[in-house]
Parts: sequence; structure tokens; C-alpha cells
Amino acid sequence: MSSSLPLAGVKVVDFSRVLAGPHCAKTLLDLGADVVKLEPPGGDLSRRAYPNDGGVSGYYAQQNAGKRNISIDLTVPAAREVALRLCDQADVIVENFRPGALAAFGLDYESVSARNPGVVYVSISGYGQHGPSRSRMAYAPTVQAETGLTATTAAHFGHDDLRSDSLSHADVYSGLHAAIAVLACLTQRERTGRGEYIDVAMAAVMLSINERVHVELADDDLGEERPILGATDGPFLVGPGGERFASPMSFVGSMSFPMYLAAMRRADLADDPRFLTPELRLQHLDDLRRIVQDWILTFADMESLDAQMDEAKIATGQVRTVREFADSDWSSAWSAVRTVSAGSGQKYRIPGRPWHFADTVGPVEDQFVPRQGENNAEVLAELGFSDSEIAELVRAGVTVEAPLDSRTTERLAELS
Repeated sequence: MSSSLPLAGVKVVDFSRVLAGPHCAKTLLDLGADVVKLEPPGGDLSRRAYPNDGGVSGYYAQQNAGKRNISIDLTVPAAREVALRLCDQADVIVENFRPGALAAFGLDYESVSARNPGVVYVSISGYGQHGPSRSRMAYAPTVQAETGLTATTAAHFGHDDLRSDSLSHADVYSGLHAAIAVLACLTQRERTGRGEYIDVAMAAVMLSINERVHVELADDDLGEERPILGATDGPFLVGPGGERFASPMSFVGSMSFPMYLAAMRRADLADDPRFLTPELRLQHLDDLRRIVQDWILTFADMESLDAQMDEAKIATGQVRTVREFADSDWSSAWSAVRTVSAGSGQKYRIPGRPWHFADTVGPVEDQFVPRQGENNAEVLAELGFSDSEIAELVRAGVTVEAPLDSRTTERLAELS
């Protein structure tokens, strides 16, 4: 058995900011990579998010805890050589600026790979590096709107509120797909010795993760199977103790309707004129929901209900808050949530690793949220800069380091 994670020894340079790119790099970090995040003097925009303590937000902490941090001003010519020397040692480079932005600093794939032909370089943007929309600004809500998710979600819940989902699916999914592509290219490099350039378009990702695209794009009439609603076809069900819960199985579908009949021991409903076809079941959905809901309330508790649902192969899930789920026995057993510390003494609870490896032993190491530029001297020394050269870079304004706030200074004094 090994104590090393799969990507131990892999070096990642993270030029990205906010969410999609940082999430890709964080995924590689959690797989064992050494990630150096490079921030501009103004810092990552997400540092200013709320809640915030000592200049470190929980939003920033969740995506960047455990990374090392170097902050340099790329508008200063000498800084570009620092960045290139960092890229020379990189196995992977992650960026999510608008297409062409890093080329202005000589940090695009062509420039970097000319010096480091084995590098795997991934660019994440709204619409890709080529085509008519390449230069458009893109954030998760705008991409989700343009690719159909917003309209589909609003239609599913039967209203016109286009703010029906507050999560940044386009960013997170794009970060994950970028990480998947990086892993594939690292494997390819083992065979060929060559690196690769990866172009990830958030818009394309949103289509790829939508399991209903085939329905939306069908030209022919899909007939009675078209109105598949799912999520119990509407508002949440109520459990025996007043719990709100949902099941992904539709009341009206041709496959799932018989499963509910089996769970309820109500084979007679298959011959009920109201429920003979999906269209009829949809027309009489209120009646069908009432029958299911009344049956649910005959159980003494959720455990006995869930057992009978499980017997019929129907999954159920109670509606919980993130905190309720994070504090559950399952979360504790899985180590699904971890606590990270910022320099100010602030602690944030963030997601743990979503996978376990059987051959990797030992506890999850502590992670800290770095101040901007906290690892400047350490990383520059690794690149071969002498103490005097590092001091000159500081004087020239190449490097930036956020000062310790008074609270952190006081805490350090207490510990000394």
C-alpha cells in the first residue's frame, strides 16, 4: 500500500481565477498534484466574496486551500521571465482568461510549449478559442441561459423565473471536464512524450452534461413518452413525520408507473381509466399524487417507507440543508467535509475529496488557505533565484505579497 496520491510529483501552474479554472486545479490538487497558483496584484476576484475574514473569503478557500501562492505583476517585463521559468517546470498549466489574453504576455501554449514541449496546457473559456463567440465574456449564469439549462429548469418547475438555480453548474462541470482531459493527456504523454493543448468550451460542456438533449432536438413526434417530468412530477412529497422528500422516478412514465404500483401493492390502478397512458396520468396527476401521498402517510416512519420503496427499486431522498447533510453520520464516515485554516485564524468547512483510494493510506493532510503571495520566496528559490535576485524582484515591483493583518500578527506574537 502507498501513502501517495495518484498525482504525487505532478506540478501544476494555476493562472486561473474565480471558479472554473480554480476548480480544475483544485481537483488535480486533491489527486495529489503540487499546485502553484499565480495571482495578479489585484488578487483573485473571489477573495472579496462573502463571508470574508482577513481578506480570505470562504468562496476563495473552497477552491484554493492547499495550493501554494505566488503573486507577480505580469505588466512588469521582468515578471514574464519568472512566469516562464515557473511554466518550464510545469506538467500542467490551467488558465481561464478570454482567448488570447495570456498571449499578450508570451504565456500562451505556443510560447510555453516551445520551451517545455511536454506540458499539458488547458484553457477554459465560455465558447472556446475559435469561432464567432470566442471573445465574448462568459459567466456560468450566461452560459447556462444560452445552452438551454435555464429555460429547461424554469419549464420543469412550471414558472417563468429564470433565476431558478443559483449554482454555477457551467463553471464546476467545465472545471471537472478540464481535469478529466488533463488526466487523459498525462496518460498520453506517458506513451508519446509529448504534451497537449486542451480547449474547453463551457457551452459545449453544458450540452454534454444535459441528458435530455436528444429529447429537445428530436424532430419526430416522440408521442406519449415526451412529457417525462421526474422528481415526483411536481412539489415534494411529505413523509410520515412531516419530512419533505423526493424521488427521481416519475409517476407518469411507462417504466416508473408500474414501479409505484408495485411499491403500493396497487396493481388495480393499472386498469384505472385515469391512468392507462402517460398522457392520461399527466392529465390526472393531482389524483395520482393524492393516492401516492395518502399511501405514504400510512407508514410509521421514513425508514419503513424507504424499505418498501427500495423493494420496488424506487430511490427516495429527504430534503435537507447542506449543513444537515454535512453533519450526518454518512458525512462523518466518508470524511465528506474538511476544515481548512486561513492565516487570520479563520476556519472554513469545505468539501473533502469525493473519492477514496484503496491503496492510499493515512489521514488527509491539513490544508491552509494562502495569503496572496505567501509562497513568493519559496517558489522563486525553487526556480533557482538567489536571495539577492528575489530581493531585486521585490524592489522592481515584480512580486506582490499581501501584508499580515493585525489579527494575524497578534496571533503569531502569542505563539512566539
